[in-house]
Amino acid sequence: QKTMARLLQPPPKFHPSEWDIANKMQCASTESQKSRSERVIAESRRLLDEIEKTTQKTQSDVNKKIEQRQEEIKFWKQELNNKLEQIVHETEILLTFKTRLEKSLESCKEPLAVAQKCLLNRQRRAGIDLVHDEVEQELVKEAEVLQGVIALLERTLEQTNEQIRLNRSAKYNLEMDLKDKFTALMIDDYCASLTNNTPDIRYADNAVKIEGNFVSPEDWVDFSNINVEKADKQRNNSLALRVLIDGILSQTANDIRKQCEMVNVAFRNRVKEVKDAKHKLETLLAMVMDETASQEKNIAALKKAIADKEGPVKVAQTRLEARNHRPNVELCYDTVQYRLTSEVQEITKNIQRQLKDTLAQAETELKGLSRRQLSLEEEIQVKENTLYIDEVLCMQMRESFYIISF
Repeated sequence: QKTMARLLQPPPKFHPSEWDIANKMQCASTESQKSRSERVIAESRRLLDEIEKTTQKTQSDVNKKIEQRQEEIKFWKQELNNKLEQIVHETEILLTFKTRLEKSLESCKEPLAVAQKCLLNRQRRAGIDLVHDEVEQELVKEAEVLQGVIALLERTLEQTNEQIRLNRSAKYNLEMDLKDKFTALMIDDYCASLTNNTPDIRYADNAVKIEGNFVSPEDWVDFSNINVEKADKQRNNSLALRVLIDGILSQTANDIRKQCEMVNVAFRNRVKEVKDAKHKLETLLAMVMDETASQEKNIAALKKAIADKEGPVKVAQTRLEARNHRPNVELCYDTVQYRLTSEVQEITKNIQRQLKDTLAQAETELKGLSRRQLSLEEEIQVKENTLYIDEVLCMQMRESFYIISF
């Protein structure tokens, strides 16, 4: 009953001063809540403002960096392009030099064959004319000069092929570098075009990674620098090689021309010498022919003289024979008998000793002349053969080729 009564008791009454305090406290509490909230709002605004500014500043900074990067790539692209044009141009010129070398090499083959053919033809000179003369010496030298030139041109051609290969390798490196720069520039151009309102921008969590396969800016510059330097070096080597080729081509053409002229002069001199010798021999032959005719006449005269002596011998011998028939004492050794006897002896001696001996001598001389004639005719034949080889076979063949400078 007591408890029940306690529960039903009315709640305690507050004092007016408590009510006042309670009101004031509500007021104060709300005020302080409001000012806290305002502070947060103000701080938020400041923060939003600051972050907005920072974000914008960073983004514009990135934009500027992208722009700078684009300029840098463009600069290097231009550099690489220039070097590429230069090395392509240089290689094209070097290729024309290679052609000149090949033509020059080709043009040496005929003169060499001609020199060797001349040497071979001259082996067919006969007798005393098979002489190791000046022509022979100059021809041997000509073949040596040509073989030397061919060897030098072949070496130079190898060097040129190697230089063309090096030029093309430098060109390939430049092209690869340019291709990569082109791709990088396209990517950076795309990046530069992106804004916050571009439709296809998206989150990419794993994009931020810096791993070992990134290259430092210094290495990036070095890479292109090396390509440019290599191209420059090969271009300079190529230029130097062209100067060398020019020199070699004109020098070798000169050497061949000079030696060719030496051979031709030697040929002309030799032909003149042989013609002079042949002319001398022909003069001698004519002399021998004249002498032969004279000697033949002489022999005929001697033979006639011998024949002419038959009459007087017969007369004298017939007289002696007749007088041997004188009878008895008439067989007298008179002056007639004495003269007749000495006449027979005299005529016989003259025929035998003088005419016949002289005839034998004359016939020996005629044989000698005949041998001389044969010998001279043979020698003239030798000279004719030599002239045919030198003048017709060799010199005409040599006229057919010209030494051209390539």
